Amino acid sequence: MSKIQAAITGVHGYVPDYALTNKELETMVDTNDEWIVERTGVRERRILKGEGQGVSVMAIEAVRGLLEKTNTDPSEIDLVICATVTPDMLFPDTANLVADAVGIKNAFCFDLSAACSGFLFALTTGSKFVESGTHKKVIVIGADKMSSIVDYTDRSICILFGDGAGAVLLEPNTEGYGIQDSYLKSDGSGQYYLYQKAGGSRHPATAETVLAKEHYIYQNGRPVYKAAVNGMADVVLKVMERNHLAADDVNWMVPHQANIRIIESVANSAKFPMERVMVNIHKYGNTTAATLPLCLWDYESQLKKGDNLILTAFGGGFTWGAVYVKWGV
Repeated sequence: MSKIQAAITGVHGYVPDYALTNKELETMVDTNDEWIVERTGVRERRILKGEGQGVSVMAIEAVRGLLEKTNTDPSEIDLVICATVTPDMLFPDTANLVADAVGIKNAFCFDLSAACSGFLFALTTGSKFVESGTHKKVIVIGADKMSSIVDYTDRSICILFGDGAGAVLLEPNTEGYGIQDSYLKSDGSGQYYLYQKAGGSRHPATAETVLAKEHYIYQNGRPVYKAAVNGMADVVLKVMERNHLAADDVNWMVPHQANIRIIESVANSAKFPMERVMVNIHKYGNTTAATLPLCLWDYESQLKKGDNLILTAFGGGFTWGAVYVKWGV
């Protein structure tokens, strides 16, 4: 019997219409377009506007588009996993809200929180259900409304993040396409360098925590940058080595869109040419769990069946990893 693998058989994304440009940020904080582009690569980021608009709004659009594109009946979906650190609410989970909105009634659904590595962790998790033979159609979502936890008076943070969502459909494949390998890592000592202090059970929301701006992202940039470059480069090289892949064997590297300098450093470590590295940070900024599926969505027309892809990400916590995918669409 041929080995069952989880193939990505469809991808779709969604970003809000409103574009927050560097020029507009110049009117909000002490910064300028040239400085932002040089240090981060971001030119604009999409922001979800409107009262009561949670991350599920974007995830619903991504999943609805995915179902239409793949001609999939919602009743056929067995499982929905939503990677996010900005859920509509702590419970019910955002995956459940998305499933209800698009008519998915025969699936179990849950959220997964691993910051910017969330999509990789969710993709690997979803693939195991397919590989086991128990699930035939699994939707994996990466979505974040980072504008909801960004302090727009903090010039070191507000220039980086945007809002967006992407989703993929996983289905069984016995022809060798799909998720080939994954190497995922975590290090809890990273909690001191990149986190959101308040809002959990350790520091529940109070008037004091709100006034102290403890519900916003905190980042100590230098150690995060170093850990991200070293971490992503290490797992990319390990996945390539244990699958006997040279740089020429990999059609695309798909890195988390955190900072153009990080992306370039990781590509350089793997001796990988930038013309085969997916980059859309200039359009969307860092959308956290959404960056990888949004890259796949943006570059979909350039992908060919059988292409070798290495996806990699690094997130708060710390979390990081790499996944080797043989494109099956």
